[in-house]
Amino acid sequence: MSLKNEFESLLVNLDSVREELQLKLHLASMDAKDEFAEAEKQWLQIKSKAAEIADESIETSEEYIAKAKIVGEELKEAYQRVAKRLSE
Repeated sequence: MSLKNEFESLLVNLDSVREELQLKLHLASMDAKDEFAEAEKQWLQIKSKAAEIADESIETSEEYIAKAKIVGEELKEAYQRVAKRLSE
């Protein structure tokens, strides 16, 4: 194989790898965006619950507070997953 053919083959290979990487990067960021959007829904939910818990005129049960804490932990984990994806 001539040097020119080897170089052309290398370019084709590099282009293929490059396109594959671009697609993976795009999809990874879309996954991260989707997960962040879901986490935002949880954020709004926990902010609402926190406001109710903070309002002393509303009687809140221990069970209600425990459920809010669970949502908070799930949100924390979701944010950690998004941060990990963005740092990879």
